[in-house]
Amino acid sequence: MAAAAGSAGQEKQLAPTLLSFFIYNPKLGPKEGEEEKKILFYHPNEVEKNEKIRNVGLCEAIVQFTRTFSPTKPAKSLHTQKNRQFFHEPEENFWMVMVVRNPIIEKHKDGKPVYEYQEEELLDKVYSSVLQQCYSMYKLFNGTFLKAMEDGGVKGLKERLEKFFHRYLQTLHLQSCDLLDVFCGISFFPLDKMTYLKIQSFINRMEESLNIVKYTAFLYNDQLIWSGLEQDDMRILYKYLTTSLFPRHMEPELAGRDSPIRAEMPGNLQHYGRFLTGPLNLNDPETKCRFPKIFVNTDDTYEELHLIVYKAMSAAVCFMIDASIPPTLEFCRKLDSIVGPQLTVLASDICEQYNINKRISGAEKEPQFKFIYFNHMNLAEKSTIHMRKTPSVSLASVHPDLMKILGDINSDFSRVDEDEEIIVKAMSDYWVVGKKSDQRELYVILNQKNVNLIEVNEEVKKLCATQFNNIFFLD
Repeated sequence: MAAAAGSAGQEKQLAPTLLSFFIYNPKLGPKEGEEEKKILFYHPNEVEKNEKIRNVGLCEAIVQFTRTFSPTKPAKSLHTQKNRQFFHEPEENFWMVMVVRNPIIEKHKDGKPVYEYQEEELLDKVYSSVLQQCYSMYKLFNGTFLKAMEDGGVKGLKERLEKFFHRYLQTLHLQSCDLLDVFCGISFFPLDKMTYLKIQSFINRMEESLNIVKYTAFLYNDQLIWSGLEQDDMRILYKYLTTSLFPRHMEPELAGRDSPIRAEMPGNLQHYGRFLTGPLNLNDPETKCRFPKIFVNTDDTYEELHLIVYKAMSAAVCFMIDASIPPTLEFCRKLDSIVGPQLTVLASDICEQYNINKRISGAEKEPQFKFIYFNHMNLAEKSTIHMRKTPSVSLASVHPDLMKILGDINSDFSRVDEDEEIIVKAMSDYWVVGKKSDQRELYVILNQKNVNLIEVNEEVKKLCATQFNNIFFLD
């Protein structure tokens, strides 16, 4: 979607931006004159009161109107020339609405700016997924809307929403949302059996020594190796860890540079372990052992837990303990002295094993294709299209037009139950192939001059044979 070379000087691309985001409950202000009571949260807050009421009223009307045509599936989005609105009802009568301005091309005619709204650029599925994740992330740290209302009334819920979304909305970088936001998958770390068993036995030992631990998750290099949580809870916790918590703690990980080896008192056990959540200095008797709370299994058992994230080198382990048990400094010190040394040894084992495996598989030269793979059963995701995801942006290394084609193919796949394959001839030298097989989806972008359909098909088969040899793709 780059501007044409000749007019590049005059044309400017403006990315999609968040215009407003609000949460309301129509049951809270049913009478005329009480409309303001429905609004639980509204961003930007400085909007005039009557405009807030009008916008919420309009959304209510749209939802009611579309219900007459499809009572079970209310409206998901509304397209207008300038913007697009997304609706989500995560809990009964609680509605979340996100309004996104369409991308704009700014041109200059006779010295005046003229705006052209790009009405077809945004993919509904991508932004609907972003809105659903807003709720999932809120729920992970606050529990459900209903529970907050039961505990502290409407006032309590409003305070929670204000506190959470005021910060969270600043992290939504709508210009770089793409297919990965639809999947919200988990990247798994490839491991040989022996090392996996070592990790398994480490987790068993830790859960036994620290008997108040309810769940454990183990990550290496920002990729998941083991989790005791339900899938849906883990996928959102994984997103929080990899896009928010870990990037905040990036530091020279390698020993000998800046991270001091810690000589412990007894037996002089050396390790690099430290808390990413919780106490900063274990030697200070005044230090606070406060951990963030998370809420899991909110549909059935509604568990409230303390989240302890502890890291040594590239390995991180999350221990979740019942929130009714406040972790003491003594417990933190015990955890540090037991987990630290063992996790340090384990981290270097994994690193060594990983490097050996890499050498055996040979140096990877830059292939002529890039791909995204997703498995709906275990949420496994793999992408060679994205460079590292940072908290602010997921950097796709391909043209936005190609990312949009991937999104379109994904939307086609979600409309049918059967397995299928779609091949698209994109820009001059690009082909895009989408394969859906059983619960798995694979998207490949090939950059090759003068190839035909048959050759493209052969290339994709080769890719499946090398990268996914243990995965059965139906032909």
